[in-house]
Amino acid sequence: MTNMNLKVTVNGQVFDVEVEVEDDAPKLGSIFMSGGSFAGGAAPAAPAAAPVVTGNGVKAPLSGSVSKVLVEKGQSVQAGETLVVLEAMKMETEITAPADGVVSEVAVKVGDTVAGGQVLVGFEE
Repeated sequence: MTNMNLKVTVNGQVFDVEVEVEDDAPKLGSIFMSGGSFAGGAAPAAPAAAPVVTGNGVKAPLSGSVSKVLVEKGQSVQAGETLVVLEAMKMETEITAPADGVVSEVAVKVGDTVAGGQVLVGFEE
C-alpha cells in the first residue's frame, strides 16, 4: 500500500486528501467535479409560488405548461389554496389563491402553454 495525496474541490472549496492506494492499482490524475446533482433524475418539488395578482386575476409568475387545474368557475376558494399547477423545466409550481374569494373564470386548461404574466384565474369582486 502506498499513500497518494489528492486535491479535491467540493462546492468551490479545496481539500487536500491523503488516500491509501493498492500498489497494483492504476494511478489517478486530478479529479474535478463541478455543479450538478446526484439525485438520480428526480425533479425536486418547488414550493408554492407567490401569486402575481393584478386587479381580480392571478397571473403566471413564470412561463410553463399547465399540468393541473384544480378549480372551476363559481368555486369558492380560501387564501393559500392551490388553483393551478404549472410545469417548467421538469419542476412543478403551485399557483395559490392570494385571498378568499369566488372564481369568476379559469382562463387555462391542462396542456396549455402559458407565458409569465398571463392571467390564469379570475375572481369576482
